[in-house]
Amino acid sequence: MQTSQTPDRADTLVIIPTYNEKENIEAIIKAVLELETRFDILVIDDNSPDGTAAIVKGLPAFAEGRVHLLERKGKLGLGTAYIAGFKWALERDYECVCEMDADFSHNPADLIRLREACLGESQADVAIGSRYVTGVNVVNWPMGRVLMSFYASRYVRIVTGMPVADATAGFVCYRRHVLKALPLDSIRFKGYAFQIEMKFLAHKYGFKITEVPIIFVNRALGTSKMSSGIFSEGLFGVMRLKWSSIFTRYPDYSRNKQ
Repeated sequence: MQTSQTPDRADTLVIIPTYNEKENIEAIIKAVLELETRFDILVIDDNSPDGTAAIVKGLPAFAEGRVHLLERKGKLGLGTAYIAGFKWALERDYECVCEMDADFSHNPADLIRLREACLGESQADVAIGSRYVTGVNVVNWPMGRVLMSFYASRYVRIVTGMPVADATAGFVCYRRHVLKALPLDSIRFKGYAFQIEMKFLAHKYGFKITEVPIIFVNRALGTSKMSSGIFSEGLFGVMRLKWSSIFTRYPDYSRNKQ
């Protein structure tokens, strides 16, 4: 069932974590706010030395309450940023919460499709903006990085048994009841593996996950935050997730998602 929006309040919050994104932040916020579907935005900035937070606070939409800012004292990790954002959203009764990068690697227009996958007829609990569900849809990445990302997702699928083609995707929409049900304070991983762990738990809890095909475009401005350590966390984190799941009994929300 489609939820209604009021003139002064969106039903969906877009969380955008930032660290040194001064080249992109104003433009990405403008692109989201100009969509035909209304979205609110929460920027979570990890004390960017380039002044990203100051740019956000200077925007008219910040003063109007369409854009919100959560400033943290240091670079604390992607996973902890999203956990803080999820809790912020739950306190304010948003029906859907989306994750999105600041660098335009995710097309803001695809937010509408992710939201519709959750609130429209398909009634998904989790909608993933997927690079690999219909092949390999990545633009301007070096071939080595494309292969590493593609086979990392394939590896996750084989090890965990999770039926998701793009398990490492960072463009995701969660329904409110999913975030309420998952043990957010027990999420172990902070970087690359955070995205895998969230999807794995949603799968284990019996939530309906759907993948929406997108085209992922490498950033044009700013510096990538990826590193070999992030990939290493994902590689060994998946094995730990699978091992611990053998001894864990998960609640089943496949029949009752209220």
